[in-house]
Amino acid sequence: MTTFLKWLGAFAALVALAWCAGLVWFAATIPDTVPDGQTHTDAIVVLTGGSERIETGLKLLSEGRAEHLYISGVGGAIKPDQLFGRAASDPELVARISTGTATNTPGNAAETTEWARSHHVGSIRLVTAGYHMRRSLLELRSAMPELRIIPHPVFPAHVKSDWWRWPGTASLIAREYSKFAVTWMWQQLGLEDDLPHGRTAAIAERLFPSAEAKSDRPAQ
Repeated sequence: MTTFLKWLGAFAALVALAWCAGLVWFAATIPDTVPDGQTHTDAIVVLTGGSERIETGLKLLSEGRAEHLYISGVGGAIKPDQLFGRAASDPELVARISTGTATNTPGNAAETTEWARSHHVGSIRLVTAGYHMRRSLLELRSAMPELRIIPHPVFPAHVKSDWWRWPGTASLIAREYSKFAVTWMWQQLGLEDDLPHGRTAAIAERLFPSAEAKSDRPAQ
């Protein structure tokens, strides 16, 4: 029994070490620039859930970066003027905007795929927070491998680059990394399709719920 406990403790320590190493890698590779801000795509896709995303999508649409804008994850009875801001006064612009009602990243990927295929969209500019981009790409590429995706991250001011000094940011990134790791592992093991609709990461969403903090304070 003692030997078993020792092996169990060693295994737990190894898993914890691997998780910490993965977290450092994940945080270090969060994008901090927009790699391609000019290429025209068939559509712009915004995944809601944090600040600056919808505003960025509307700006890109008005600048002619794509013909259509799809906003995934719009919840509740939101009026057009509340959602689109100043763009609501431009009927021509509003006519090029569609919305979905997903409540998490797996849902974003599912409804975006359905919309893109029904509108014969072959390329998108994907707008979401930098820390959320890697998992979003993982989900979308799994759901629609043929889709060409140009990442267009946004950078909320309250999500700090020196994340280890800010408890709110550190917690946000740790939860996002954990959800990314669960999603990646399930896909690598080929278990994604064993769940209803292949929505593996729905489990991760429940295990690691997150909300983008509005402010953060450095650790003392």
